[in-house]
Amino acid sequence: MFDYARPADLAEALDMGAKTGSAYMAGGTDLVPLWKLRAEMPTRVVDISRLPLGEIAAGASLRLGALAKLSDVAADASVNARWPLIAEALNASASGQVRNMATVGGALLQRTRCAYFRNDALPCNKRQPGSGCGAQTGENRGHAIFGASGACVATHPSDLAVALTALDAEVELAQAGGTRRVAAVDLYRLPGETPHLDTVLKPGELIAAVDIPESDGARSTYLKVRDRASFEFAVVSVAAVLRVEDEKIAHVRLVAGGVASRPWRLAQCEAALLGQRPTQAVFEGAAALAVEGAQALEHNGFKIEVLRRAVRRALETVGGKT
Repeated sequence: MFDYARPADLAEALDMGAKTGSAYMAGGTDLVPLWKLRAEMPTRVVDISRLPLGEIAAGASLRLGALAKLSDVAADASVNARWPLIAEALNASASGQVRNMATVGGALLQRTRCAYFRNDALPCNKRQPGSGCGAQTGENRGHAIFGASGACVATHPSDLAVALTALDAEVELAQAGGTRRVAAVDLYRLPGETPHLDTVLKPGELIAAVDIPESDGARSTYLKVRDRASFEFAVVSVAAVLRVEDEKIAHVRLVAGGVASRPWRLAQCEAALLGQRPTQAVFEGAAALAVEGAQALEHNGFKIEVLRRAVRRALETVGGKT
């Protein structure tokens, strides 16, 4: 049994959501399947779908309300013209039907697709702390090559999160005492010894909006490698943002998805690219740096080479081949 509540405004929603056992629900595209699988078992559902948090406002920057539908964001003319990376990432996500229901906030808070997490008969520290991580020695083809721990090797599934991290987005979090802001890259936790804590959200907090700065003429691309062409999560993905000035790279962001419990910023690659001419040799060198420190499990070692090639291809797309 569970209680259902539909708050009249944000303040009431935050009060309801702060109570133990509560879960916010908007589109329900992740929560409902997890509930059926017993990976989530809320005792109270707080329906926030009618709160006024669905804005898509483009000015000097882009503001996306947490309840903006993914399909609306992907179709927005300003998003496509000025922040095309967001539209690319969304159009590579899920299916059209799911995007019609799923929201920006929900997309950022998706939980892992790890089969051990989504089967309550299998051990999973993320679902049941202390039960073990079955993927460590089990089926781990889709699992992390960066940032994992002995307690968890799951990956984060959101395409949108990868794109927003590459665009230096900030996430506005609402709580009873007001709001706070965190960089998109800092929204997610590494598993460590507490893999059941996916994000830095406090109990009762919810995502209110995301703010994305102007891209300042940078080129971008979202490259997603997956097992099939539609409705599939990334084996490896790369969001690349690059601006060239006076024939040299003046700004670059490279973020990988499908390789860690959060979007994985390739800072070492970025540092090697800044100030360099956008040549094939430079891109090859940066791609080699992208996989430094990767640690493969028994079945996912192929991801290392896939990531290297994906980074090179993404750089060639945004920087051209010289």
